[in-house]
Amino acid sequence: MDAFYASVEQRDNPELRGKPVAVGGSAARGVVAAASYEARAFGVRSALPSVTAKRRCPDLIFVPPRFETYRAVSAQIREIFAEHTDLIEPLSLDEAYLDVTENKQGIPIATDIATIIRARIKEVTGLSASAGISYCKFLAKMASDLNKPNGQAVITPKYGPAFVEALAVKKFHGVGPSTASKMEQLGILTGADLKAKSLAFLQQNFGKSGAWYYNISRGIDNRAVQPDRPRKSLGAEDTFSIDIFDHAAARAEITPIANKVWRQCEAKRLHGRTVTLKVKYADFQIITRSKTTTAPIATMDELEALAQLLLDPLFPTAKGVRLLGITLSSFIDDEVSEAGQLELQI
Repeated sequence: MDAFYASVEQRDNPELRGKPVAVGGSAARGVVAAASYEARAFGVRSALPSVTAKRRCPDLIFVPPRFETYRAVSAQIREIFAEHTDLIEPLSLDEAYLDVTENKQGIPIATDIATIIRARIKEVTGLSASAGISYCKFLAKMASDLNKPNGQAVITPKYGPAFVEALAVKKFHGVGPSTASKMEQLGILTGADLKAKSLAFLQQNFGKSGAWYYNISRGIDNRAVQPDRPRKSLGAEDTFSIDIFDHAAARAEITPIANKVWRQCEAKRLHGRTVTLKVKYADFQIITRSKTTTAPIATMDELEALAQLLLDPLFPTAKGVRLLGITLSSFIDDEVSEAGQLELQI
């Protein structure tokens, strides 16, 4: 989808149309969750601090997020996808991979399917969507960004390797700023530079990811579309208006965050064994601490207690805490959890 959250807000509020809009908090510690294309023209993007966004675009309009609305629209879009294929792998509320090799309507050309889906999304939701069509997931993702907004692009098998060779590695999907910086230090600026490196060299410098970089530099991605990919984690975090130095104050902030995570897990009937605490300090250094239990965490109180246990050794601290987050992972199936509980009762 094109600027999904912001586009929903502009659709539902005509006064926002054509204006720079940011979904997120406007407070000093707020962060932009999504930006309209009018705002992006000023360099406003997601994850940008709100004060920076306002500095770049003085006329920027902040609106609070409405995630229930976004989820409802996402469900409508998912139904449209399902008219064509059951092989749907959601990446987020506004993005998914579709395998239409054998589609329900028997349409032989994937670009035609993409055109039909985009028109149907516009008809049902009033929103525009862009699409990338290719022979593998990596290149389909790269193609989806080529003609945004409200467009689509194709990368054919014949053109795929050449496309990757000409692309800057910092624009590769899945290559973040730190990895791009490391590649630059190694003389890797483009896909062609990456392709010139041996598999042994890439594995030596990037570990398990080395084989992945070796393949995608050649336009190779053999991953299948995985319908209903199991969720690996659920989390929540809060950024504070004032840096926290006091241990008791930090402990107090853990409770509402743990409660948010637990509500998500209950809604999705997920039971996890690994708790991860995220701490961002005033100087933006981020650290994480984790603990894995032998049995699934059974209550919100247990989740909170484990998070507190991870927090306690970090105090006293010489620098303030800007953000705290909690993530629960290592999920097991509901059926397995219930079976385990029955076994314990016997």
